[in-house]
Amino acid sequence: MSVLLLLLTATIWGSAFVAQSVGMEHVGPFTFTFSRSIIGGIVLLPCILFLGKWKKGFATKVEWIGGICCGIALCIANNLQQVGMQYTTVGKAGFITALYVVLVPIFGIFLKKRVSLLIWGCVAVSVVGLYLLCIPEGAFVLAFGDLLVLLCAVVFSVHILIIDYFSPKGDGVVISCIQFFTCGILSGIPMLFFENPSIGSMIDAKWSILYAGVLSSGVAYTLQVVAQKNVNPTVASLILCLESVVAVLAGWVMLGQGMSSREIWGCILMFAAIVMAQLPAPEKTKERD
Repeated sequence: MSVLLLLLTATIWGSAFVAQSVGMEHVGPFTFTFSRSIIGGIVLLPCILFLGKWKKGFATKVEWIGGICCGIALCIANNLQQVGMQYTTVGKAGFITALYVVLVPIFGIFLKKRVSLLIWGCVAVSVVGLYLLCIPEGAFVLAFGDLLVLLCAVVFSVHILIIDYFSPKGDGVVISCIQFFTCGILSGIPMLFFENPSIGSMIDAKWSILYAGVLSSGVAYTLQVVAQKNVNPTVASLILCLESVVAVLAGWVMLGQGMSSREIWGCILMFAAIVMAQLPAPEKTKERD
């Protein structure tokens, strides 16, 4: 069930790339992150009330700490991605962002998170698949926007590891709600200093903001927090990087953008890596005395 929830999360995130790009035709990157985050937090409040979480107080100390830590990481990552997308293509942004599939197990080494050789192999296959999927042949050049998105991938890796630490210690919906309000409040500060937000521009971008706020933030990030309780963070990052595959497929289905044989092979490698990651590790035979 946790794997299915993460697959649903990747599906929502992948299709949200279109909403993010379209939304910034009307509002700035900090305004977009502020709006989607606040909406994501508001959406979860009725869920918390319905589940009766307020009967014993809104959140425990651990949930407050976890939510705030997740929110800080999410704020930095989302805004780096939003600003970076102004200077790079959606395909390159999708590929670079999904490099957290490599960074998560590397960072996990310092946290004593063991990763099997099988998973490392899956990570390698997925990176090759991501490259074929998102980057045209001979077209990869690291520019300013790409560097911002690369930093975004680093912070998303930290975000995944923070969730891995706090999700078993508290309620996932509460932690997620706190992270959205934290992200929204922090994003509102540079929004007021560097942008000129207006109700009219937000209304013009309403459908993009609502999709990113309700589904990509409120639903998907909550599913991530809940699902990661039972999934190794490296395996979770492998599944979540399928958002790049979904982004390409969404462009093909909804926008009529065709897929080349190179992109199709990229999708195949990505799916193969995910399937391989779900295979049970071979049991070690006990040595005889």
